[in-house]
Amino acid sequence: MTVPDATVPEGGVPEGGVPEGGVPEGGVPEGGVLGEAGTWLVVVDMQHVFADAASPWAAPRFAEIVEPVRDLAMAAGERTIWTRFVAPEVPTGSWADYYRRWPFALLPPDSSEYGIVDELASLPGVRIDATTFGKWTPEMSARAGDGSHLVVCGVSTDCCVLSTVLAAADAGQHVEVVADACAGVDDASHGRALAILALYAPIVEVVGVADVLGRV
Repeated sequence: MTVPDATVPEGGVPEGGVPEGGVPEGGVPEGGVLGEAGTWLVVVDMQHVFADAASPWAAPRFAEIVEPVRDLAMAAGERTIWTRFVAPEVPTGSWADYYRRWPFALLPPDSSEYGIVDELASLPGVRIDATTFGKWTPEMSARAGDGSHLVVCGVSTDCCVLSTVLAAADAGQHVEVVADACAGVDDASHGRALAILALYAPIVEVVGVADVLGRV
């Protein structure tokens, strides 16, 4: 993934985040291996509505992260939480304004546009839907448990991933964001979001796929 923003080197990891080939000193806690009790892979919104080039919500680099996400999910197995962003039946408050801007997205949850992409749809794990950008919902909190270790990937880095990670971190979870298994609305937004998340260390750590799979 080539990111033109000068503050974000190739691979999308911001300066001060994770250098190539390793994690920051003191970064990854013990017990942070995919598949272990207390560790969950959270795959955020890998849905057709964000994958399809014709969609107004398309993430341009979505296709590039499908294989890395699949590799992580294969390692995590049943300890994967798959989230879906879905529209509310009747938007209220500021969401009413939001869907006036994006009326195409007022679809039922079983719409194909809201489905997980075919390459990932059959993989094991827990499915959680939410009508909010952030997926750290009471349902996910109950599933993950207190003080859990979340390894987060998906789309978009600058919206639903960011919202999910910050809420989970505030709730006391240790969170790793897998930079090269995330995609944003564009390269610059992806890089800026990673740079912001890196500021939350050590509660939030920005890592790479190789870092995570190297511990399995």
